[in-house]
Amino acid sequence: MPPMSLLSRESTQPLTEQLAQRFVTRMRDQLWVSGARLPSVRQCAQMHGVSASTVVAAYDWLVAQGWVEARPNRGFFVRDRVQRTPSSPVAAGGVVPSPPPVNAASLIRGMFHQPSAEPQPGMGVFPADWLDADFLSAALRKVVTSPALRESSLRYGEPQGDTGLREALSSKLASMGLHAAPDQLITTVGATHALDIISRTLLRPGDCVMVEEPGWAIEFARLQNLGVRILPVPRLETGPDLEVVERYAQLHAPKMMVSVSVLHNPTGYGLSLPCAHQLVNLAHRYNFHVVEDDTYGHMAPAHAVRLSVLDGLQKTIYVSGYAKILAPSWRVGYMAAPADLKDAFLDTKLLSTLTTPVLFEKALALCLEQGAIRRHTERLSQLLEAARSRSVKLALAHGCQFVAPPQGLFGWVDVGVDTDVLALRMHDAGYLLAPGSLFHADRRPGSFMRVNFASTQDEKFWRALAKTRQALL
Repeated sequence: MPPMSLLSRESTQPLTEQLAQRFVTRMRDQLWVSGARLPSVRQCAQMHGVSASTVVAAYDWLVAQGWVEARPNRGFFVRDRVQRTPSSPVAAGGVVPSPPPVNAASLIRGMFHQPSAEPQPGMGVFPADWLDADFLSAALRKVVTSPALRESSLRYGEPQGDTGLREALSSKLASMGLHAAPDQLITTVGATHALDIISRTLLRPGDCVMVEEPGWAIEFARLQNLGVRILPVPRLETGPDLEVVERYAQLHAPKMMVSVSVLHNPTGYGLSLPCAHQLVNLAHRYNFHVVEDDTYGHMAPAHAVRLSVLDGLQKTIYVSGYAKILAPSWRVGYMAAPADLKDAFLDTKLLSTLTTPVLFEKALALCLEQGAIRRHTERLSQLLEAARSRSVKLALAHGCQFVAPPQGLFGWVDVGVDTDVLALRMHDAGYLLAPGSLFHADRRPGSFMRVNFASTQDEKFWRALAKTRQALL
């Protein structure tokens, strides 16, 4: 295939859109025939002088529109012309409709194929240099050199998770008022895995689930893939809208609700005590379980209200993990479950992962026992407080407004333009945004977006955002 000319960075058309248009033209003109393999992501990025994530976004659009198909571990291939069913045809003059907005999957892909080396405002993680802690490697070395390691490595780990870790977690939960015996705890491959185990155990296709809105983008996408019906509950500053919860409970008999009590993603809201009491009462009255996602609870104030503490794990299921504050690759999460559901959750875990990594679990238990996690969290909180202060000042200085009081890792910002369009433009400038549509079940467009305070301290980003925003007004 002859070399292609570079795409135009002076054009008002995003690079992703230009690349998709070029590929569609070649397929329409039969320059790429059915069954032909597209260049690899790396090859294509080199050919066109763009980032790998730009190529991934173009290929994702081509797959969604029916032009190509993705074959696992093989690449992308041109589909047979008879099989192509683009949902929106190429307009007259060869102009390709704009690629779809950033979605949950593309945001995850962005973690592995970032558009540039710049800090990424749409990410949900702390900067790597904040997480580079010596105590992690020290704990791993100690575990690796222990006599018990070889023996434990030659057989599956404990189905519920390492006993020492569950005992340490039980003590930690008790310190915040949640009394869960080690036998009620199940370790998982991150908090997301815990949420998935719960959903696959309690739900069947067609069941109704209440989810706070705006809410976590991955949770919406994950539940949709399970074939359940999502009932969005407006998230208010004091907690979920209880009138909506009760109306759903009366009309649809939902089996479950997913709620974030502390440092809600993306707003940063907490939960008031009156709201928490009423929500627990509704769960008992209408017989549904509330899954409390406490992923960011490590950074919460000491007085933060949690549903599971009030309910005592009767109609509540508590979920948390350590990947966010330790290292993304330390996929150690856990759940505290009602006694009558523990065995069912364990069966689902066994069917999905058998057991969880013994090495990381033992190392984490050691870190908890020695108080290293507590000291590390205190340091992270100090860094985040300073970063949040600077990021808020920069956002306000560049014409943005906060929809909710800035708290925790994330800010919920109004930029005054369609953030789906803004995200496409900013992607070509090297920044991955998290537009507001990601955080709504129906993906409706709007002018809100979520920013990571730890990744938006550089004025360069806010200048680029302001310039791009101005061009869209």
